[in-house]
Amino acid sequence: MIQLLINTGITLATIFGMEAFSWFIHKYLFHGPLWFIHKTHHGHKKGWFELNDIFSLLFASIALWLMWVGHVTLDYRFWIGTGISIYGCIYFIFHDWFIHNRFKAFKSNNLYLKGIRRAHKIHHKSMDKYPSKEFGLLIASRKWFKQ
Repeated sequence: MIQLLINTGITLATIFGMEAFSWFIHKYLFHGPLWFIHKTHHGHKKGWFELNDIFSLLFASIALWLMWVGHVTLDYRFWIGTGISIYGCIYFIFHDWFIHNRFKAFKSNNLYLKGIRRAHKIHHKSMDKYPSKEFGLLIASRKWFKQ
């Protein structure tokens, strides 16, 4: 039972940590030295894939590698990889599906979802590297959640 709680804690901590890590790299790397890749996400779409998708592939590769090296004993690496994978699924549902409509989007009147969508639209208001606001996926400023 204790090990189950530890593994669950590692997974949840990784999910929350990924939100903080994603915010940081989005603001300081994607809108910094890696803008030449990330700008494909801010520009007009020419197809279903964009160069920016390489970041998702990188994180998926890291998660799969961690799960592979930790799978025999189900050690902490496996659970960190699991947390990264779960965050990736959340990212796909929220960002690619719900916000950017890569698939037919689902509709929602949920205040939280509407606020996240507003914040992300503000982020994409600028097609340039600067100025940009709202770099998180699941967390945004309170002002976007008001009716």
